[in-house]
Amino acid sequence: MTTGMPFCDLMGVEVLERGKDRVRGRMVVRDDLCTSGGICHGGAYMAFADALGATGAVMNLEPGSRTTTLESKTNFLGGAPAGSTIEGEATPLHVGRRSSVWQTRITNADGKLLALVIQTQMTLS
Repeated sequence: MTTGMPFCDLMGVEVLERGKDRVRGRMVVRDDLCTSGGICHGGAYMAFADALGATGAVMNLEPGSRTTTLESKTNFLGGAPAGSTIEGEATPLHVGRRSSVWQTRITNADGKLLALVIQTQMTLS
């Protein structure tokens, strides 16, 4: 399943599950998403997490509303080499009328935590 967001689709983000309480996805770490050392670029981690959190936020919106990322914070805990697949799971910490806060855990195939992202999504009417 694609994200419906052209940039994230370009990155190869695949949504595996989407719902109001959890969004799961995966992405193959391609060479063009890496640092010169062949490790997934921090911006790629962040964009991957942003796609999953934003998808969850959209699932919780009232008809006619939109959402945009207001804030995002990432802790980088490990590297993913080119050719590997990373997985992400976004869950809500808060879903309110004006905003939602999402936590995304990014792991490798062995389940090792590579990054932890917390983002705030603002609701636009």
